[in-house]
Amino acid sequence: MDLKEKLVSSFMAFEERVDVHSDLHDIRTKALKNFENKGFPTKKEEAWKYTSLNAILKNDFTVFPKAENAIEFNHVKKYFLHEIDTYKLVFIDGVFSSHLSSTTHDGIDVCLMSSALTKPKYKMVIDTYFNQIASKDESLTTLNTAFASEGAFINIPKKKVADKPIEIMYFSTGNEAALMVQPRNLVIVGENSHVQIIERHQSLNENPVLTNSVTEIFAQKRAIIDYYKIQNDNSEANLVDNTYVSQQQESHASVHTFSFGGNLTRNNLNFYHYGERLTSTLNGITILSDKQHVDHYTLVKHSTPNCESFQDYKGIFSDRSTGVFNGKVLVEREAQKTNAFQKSNNILLSDKATINAKPQLEIFADDVKCSHGCTIGQLDETAMFYMQSRGIPKKEAKALLMYAFSNAVIESIKIPELKQRITKIIAMKLGVNLGFDL
Repeated sequence: MDLKEKLVSSFMAFEERVDVHSDLHDIRTKALKNFENKGFPTKKEEAWKYTSLNAILKNDFTVFPKAENAIEFNHVKKYFLHEIDTYKLVFIDGVFSSHLSSTTHDGIDVCLMSSALTKPKYKMVIDTYFNQIASKDESLTTLNTAFASEGAFINIPKKKVADKPIEIMYFSTGNEAALMVQPRNLVIVGENSHVQIIERHQSLNENPVLTNSVTEIFAQKRAIIDYYKIQNDNSEANLVDNTYVSQQQESHASVHTFSFGGNLTRNNLNFYHYGERLTSTLNGITILSDKQHVDHYTLVKHSTPNCESFQDYKGIFSDRSTGVFNGKVLVEREAQKTNAFQKSNNILLSDKATINAKPQLEIFADDVKCSHGCTIGQLDETAMFYMQSRGIPKKEAKALLMYAFSNAVIESIKIPELKQRITKIIAMKLGVNLGFDL
């Protein structure tokens, strides 16, 4: 039985476990039907032209963990941003870990998706937001919708500022020979509110893991959202991350994606504009080696006037690693005075490394400022020679140049402790030992 058949056949048992009479039954059933018709995406689809899931799908994945697995905090402390106090939502093999988590209902909700989906007090919120901007057509998103039961639920009411960042951590223990997990996150930020969120998926051994994650983010009027994704997983970890962002008038939403580890990573990032004078920011740093593969697929849909979007992606590829950047900016006829900027800069450190880049602008308005650019090259040999002539060893000179290359994205991080953490991870990826264990 292949993975698709296993998922479809297990759906009925899943629904009985989460309550077949739930109001979400019809949503789940329609979503599963879409996945059953389409199956897993293949390279025959234009959007997946450079990314294949075939080798991954050959694993015999367990789709539901057999038992809850406990982890001691000291074993995973290094993955948290422990330098500062944070709210924490921690999941182990897809199951919530209460003893590692720090949730709250004091003015804001930082709690479980399973609670939001089942408790009456959240029914109005779920009816209003759940599955409203997530794709009803993309097969992996609808697969997640069909099995949506657990993940992070964050609701920041209007005129509230989250008093500390929120960490969402997904650990895979490797107690299963191969495991598939499907977390579902819902983030709602009310008018004039502000939140900072850090999300990370981490395997704790080398057994294969496939994570199919969906996050829906709603930014109401004048809301500010800073969302950071840290992807620095083990060599057998595979992640498909689907994020959908809805923005209202004068909101600011930023998603920063740091892709350093894992076997295969696919980031689908979609922004939708529903108000004027709002700003969308999409930043990313990718540093790969060995045979790692990362695919960034972005969409910013400008539907309203006087809005801005900025995309800045940096990629550094060595050995036989492969990168993909497919970024699309769509400006509809009504979206006059749009300012949209898209940039993808890439460095190849090996003649066997590959980057496939496809920046796209689709513009139907006539009074706009839109630009896109893509560069693919190698390190500047003149700069390398200059630095070495000043006594800087070749290895350090190379690392400094790549730091400078990534610096604009690093400087966009608004949590100082996270900026320091990302800087040290980058240093390790570039081979400069700062004595930091991660």
